[in-house]
Amino acid sequence: MWISMRWFDVTASARNERCIKRQVQAFILVCLFQMMLGQIRYSIQEEMRKGSFVGNVAEDLGMNAKQMKSGGARIVSGDSSEYIRLDVDKGTLVVGERIDREQLCGQTSPCSLSFEMIMMNPMQLHSILVEILDVNDNAPFFNEKEIKLDISESALPGTQILQESATDPDVGINALQGYTLHPTDNFNIKIQTGPDGSKYVEMYLYAPLDREKNDNLPLTLTAVDGGEPQRSGALKIQISVLDANDNVPVFTQPNFKATVTENAPKGTLVTTIRATDRDEGLYGQVTYYFTRMSNNFAELFALHENTGDITVSGPIDYEKNKHYELGVQAKDQGGQSASTKVIIDVIDVNDNVPLITLTSFSSPVSEDAVSGTTVAIINVKDIDSDKNGKVDCSINTKIPFAIQSSLKSYYTLVTDGVLDRERNVEYNITFTAVDEGTPPLSASKTITLRISDVNDNAPVFELSLYTANVMENNSPGVSVFSVRAQDLDWGQNARVSYLLIESQLNGNPISSYISVNAETGVIQAVRSFDYEQTKSFQMYIKAQDGGSPSLSSNATVKISIHDQNDNAPQVLYPVQTSSSLVAEMVPRSADVGYLVTKVVAVDVDSGQNAWLSYKLQKATDRALFEVGLQNGEIRTIRQVNDKDAVKQRLTVVVEDNGQPARSATVNVNVAVADSFPEVLSEFTDFTHDKEYNDNLTFYLVLALAVVSFLFITCLVVIISVKIYRWRQSRVLYHSNLPVIPYYPPRYADTLGTGTLQHVYNYEVCRTTDSRKSDCQFARPCSQNVQIMDPSCTGTMQRMQNEQNILDEPDTPLEQKPPNADWRFTQGQRPGPSGAGGPPEMAMGTGPWPNPPTEAEQLQALMAAANEVSEATATLGPGTMGLSTRYSPQFTLQHVPDYRQNVYIPGSTATLTSNPQQQQQQQMAAQHQALQAQPSEAAPQPEPPKAAQTPASKKKSTKKEKK
Repeated sequence: MWISMRWFDVTASARNERCIKRQVQAFILVCLFQMMLGQIRYSIQEEMRKGSFVGNVAEDLGMNAKQMKSGGARIVSGDSSEYIRLDVDKGTLVVGERIDREQLCGQTSPCSLSFEMIMMNPMQLHSILVEILDVNDNAPFFNEKEIKLDISESALPGTQILQESATDPDVGINALQGYTLHPTDNFNIKIQTGPDGSKYVEMYLYAPLDREKNDNLPLTLTAVDGGEPQRSGALKIQISVLDANDNVPVFTQPNFKATVTENAPKGTLVTTIRATDRDEGLYGQVTYYFTRMSNNFAELFALHENTGDITVSGPIDYEKNKHYELGVQAKDQGGQSASTKVIIDVIDVNDNVPLITLTSFSSPVSEDAVSGTTVAIINVKDIDSDKNGKVDCSINTKIPFAIQSSLKSYYTLVTDGVLDRERNVEYNITFTAVDEGTPPLSASKTITLRISDVNDNAPVFELSLYTANVMENNSPGVSVFSVRAQDLDWGQNARVSYLLIESQLNGNPISSYISVNAETGVIQAVRSFDYEQTKSFQMYIKAQDGGSPSLSSNATVKISIHDQNDNAPQVLYPVQTSSSLVAEMVPRSADVGYLVTKVVAVDVDSGQNAWLSYKLQKATDRALFEVGLQNGEIRTIRQVNDKDAVKQRLTVVVEDNGQPARSATVNVNVAVADSFPEVLSEFTDFTHDKEYNDNLTFYLVLALAVVSFLFITCLVVIISVKIYRWRQSRVLYHSNLPVIPYYPPRYADTLGTGTLQHVYNYEVCRTTDSRKSDCQFARPCSQNVQIMDPSCTGTMQRMQNEQNILDEPDTPLEQKPPNADWRFTQGQRPGPSGAGGPPEMAMGTGPWPNPPTEAEQLQALMAAANEVSEATATLGPGTMGLSTRYSPQFTLQHVPDYRQNVYIPGSTATLTSNPQQQQQQQMAAQHQALQAQPSEAAPQPEPPKAAQTPASKKKSTKKEKK
């Protein structure tokens, strides 16, 4: 496009500057318009396979396939959009369906497909033209396979015999190029070209005919095209030579022209042709025939052979063919003929309504879309011509939308106002297209545009303050109340969730009392309410929608708790105790109505649930006392006499007014006497009998259960430890060492007893009198160790000595050398009951005695268990059946330690590895002997006794019991 503009010199005048600006703007707009109307052209051959490459539209548009795909490129309209397809992934155009150029365009050349491609982001519209190139896929053909002609022998050379044409759907070089005749002895042909470029053949007589020589001449007329490979079609001509006919028919005019309106009804006369023949008789009778007519034309027009009238025989469409050229031949009965042509022009009629095509449509549209947002693009076409094809488009009024003309035959629908989904969920937009024909034709298309929601409305509660009631002692999880909020939005924006705003109630979070169902808004009690603690409370509920960002509103819910009669009356006076007896004294001189005492009771409930009434349930003498119904005052109802018993017991029932009623009873002891000693003698055994009978059995069962549990626990622990020690020692026994292995101090417990790895303290609850229920708690002398000696002196000394041993640094796990000071006395030698052993043992030079077997270890464990069982069987009244040995300071230290001592089965001797420890044990034994006989004279010093074994210890325990 060439655009010329006149530039003016810029002066100081503001008017000239404005003119220059307008001219520049006009120039830019024209350039942009030309760019938008530019077309992309491609050319392909017909009959290409489906999927064949047409063109790289992405490259031609200066972009890549990824940009086209993200931009939403697609083919929106066109003449035959099914033939060309857009491959968005590659950015190319490919063949969608096999294309037959002849079927698509006929003889029209060039043949092309035009369509539009649209991109949504950014929104662009491109026009694409694909030219379909012809392929020589059709051979020329004649309408008839064979014709017969009669020619008079008197025909002169040069006489035109036949005018014929072949049809070739191809175009260009592939179309019909020429004709050949065989043989050419008497006839020859001339190739002529019509005004539309079509080629037809005229056959004329080349040499005179002689019927007497040959009355039948077969000819072959061949039509050929120029394609590669060349194709051809043949027509068989049978010529019969007739007798002489000197004159040929002559048309009244060389060519005939006529017009016809499209959609003319069948039988409409188009034109009439005339031809004359100066011959007479049969040679002068002329008949008319169509020649050079394709099959399509033969269906549209009819020729009367006698009158020469050409009439409409089929539907004529201006949009398909605007003019027709027909060949007509006039023939007399003598075989003479003449040819002419008839040109028929078609007049357009406004018979096509506008076609509305929805090219692009974006639905739904957000309700907050700004004015001018593109909603849809439509294409309006009218295939009529001139005014009949001009179209105006509009939309229905009173809607916030407008239509704009963007390109030729394209219109854009844009927003023109504020959208509100809550008022209009959708709009029915009707496009109306009207052409300028006479009469005008119109078409309409309605689209439904939905408006998408934006979260612009907050949930709204039905009330700002709700009031609910709940009965106390409710079940956890019971529904208390239900709140509901509505949101005018839609979908997720209208999905309301209910939340409990956290606050404090009685120092606890409100969520520990109440919960709110997030979906339904049902308020449920988390726990049971108590009216006496909380009578009412408020909470705040927040309704929040699911939009982003979410909107919310709050509501207040006040919950009142109603009282239930769930508390029985409580008697404040007289006070009921189990250890002492409270009695009211009434002198024998008391008169009628004497106030003995007053029962005072309260009920923590409220209302009528706290109204109390007093009744006398039972009494020693019902005729002597009465109770005030409302005030609880106990008064005499008659004169007290000497015959009335001193001890009087009254049972008063205090009952509230709830439904159902609750009550409490109180026993009132009344002493009818004038002096306190008299009362004391009567009430001496009032407290002991009942208390003793009620509590003695319980404490006996409890003591038995505790002792049994301790015994079983000790037994399990001892057996577990011994089995573990035995398994550890078996490893060393198999090493064939002559001595028992030494264990480093880190394997010993705190006291070095070798029984448990921790010291266990036991606190025993006992009473000074088995008939009493009061308990005295005895604690050991030390919180860290258990002391058997009440004086705590001997044991503490032993702890200090052993602590020195424990404080020694750890040594590696090696056997210690035997102590050179170990000597065996005669009573300590191995053997049953102190029997003598071999001499090497007496001198201390022999090997260590054999380690205890499994049977001997089990015997030691059973001996310790029997001691515990025998101790529990001798319960005494003074110490709950526990002897001094099994006093609260008793521990499991009595179990023999095989790490420090060597126990010799069948003997009372125990070998210790530490001489100092052996001396301490002897001194402790002497100290205990002195304490056992304080009043006797000190005995003669005896040799130190050997440490007790479990067997000897068991025997000594039995002796002590005896």
